[in-house]
Amino acid sequence: MNNGIIPISDVQLALSVILVLVAGGISALLRLGLLKALLWGTVRTFVQLTFVGYMLKYVFSANNLWIIAGLIVVMCFIAARASVKRTPNVPNYPVALAFWSILASTVLVGFVVVRIIIDPEPWYSARIVIPVFGMILGNSMNGIALSIDRLYGEVKSRADEIETLLAFGAAPWEAVRDCVREALRSGMTPTINSLMVVGLVSLPGMMTGQILSGADPHEAVRYQIVVMLMIAAAVAIGCLLLVGLSYKKLFTPEGALKAELSKSKK
Repeated sequence: MNNGIIPISDVQLALSVILVLVAGGISALLRLGLLKALLWGTVRTFVQLTFVGYMLKYVFSANNLWIIAGLIVVMCFIAARASVKRTPNVPNYPVALAFWSILASTVLVGFVVVRIIIDPEPWYSARIVIPVFGMILGNSMNGIALSIDRLYGEVKSRADEIETLLAFGAAPWEAVRDCVREALRSGMTPTINSLMVVGLVSLPGMMTGQILSGADPHEAVRYQIVVMLMIAAAVAIGCLLLVGLSYKKLFTPEGALKAELSKSKK
């Protein structure tokens, strides 16, 4: 045992594959067609996390601001690209807008948490910055994917209503304002639900990890509160930025609803 951490040997790690095999067996028995995906996902998990472990060991030892900043930008780009795959029904997905929305919300909230609330020495300590920004990114990615998908879904379902408002002289923003509200609610609802049940239904990952490593539960709770609130703020800002910047893409330069969204033009 080292600093309260119980090490997991290679054999013990290999035994964890049994858990996936059980899930795969259930999939095969019920013919769910998920066995291949489960096995491939397991292989990717081992490879990706092993690589990340070696990379983070180097980043933590170097503790260089520019290396950390570059890594965060790459993480934001990967998150933006990953969110594209979660919204297959959105035509011409605004990847660039997703990237800038994620980057802005992550940097803003992450800087406040790291520099003002936690305030390590130095303030850009990789051991603090990378995990914090990673948690923000993972949740922001899910939030913006849900919000942009809901925006396009709402606009398609209300195409007649929107075109009527436009015909009566409404501006594009006025015509889709209710759709934007629903999109923002959709993106933020999972995070709000997590705030409501945290500690009652589940113990979040960061808190559990600290407790397993031997940290005082009260201190672990304090960190988890900060994490939950920073995620809520980042998701809200990310969704607001992306939806606010993307709604104009629903319209032509002349202010008409685009053909792929307009029922009357199909």
